[in-house]
Amino acid sequence: MAKEFQRRVEDFDCEHCDAHVEGDGYTNHCPECLWSKHVDVNPGDRAATCGGLMKPIEVVQSGNDYILMHKCTKCDYVKKNKLARNDNMETVVELARELANK
Repeated sequence: MAKEFQRRVEDFDCEHCDAHVEGDGYTNHCPECLWSKHVDVNPGDRAATCGGLMKPIEVVQSGNDYILMHKCTKCDYVKKNKLARNDNMETVVELARELANK
């Protein structure tokens, strides 16, 4: 049975906005545009075969944390991730504003 979380320190270039991202082992989305990639079944395992880009679709508050919801543009898989300290808060606010205006 696979572990539920596997820490992987990986740098990557965002496939949505081309930003270079330096991973810290917990990085699961681009801090600039907030997009992600469908690569995991369990965090860090890189076992997902989809590989689709995951669009940020919602920001919700859970206790003292803010959660970013992603939806895969290829297979419609939905996953939640905590916002990170280095996330671009202007992008977070813009996403929340867009959602409020829908």
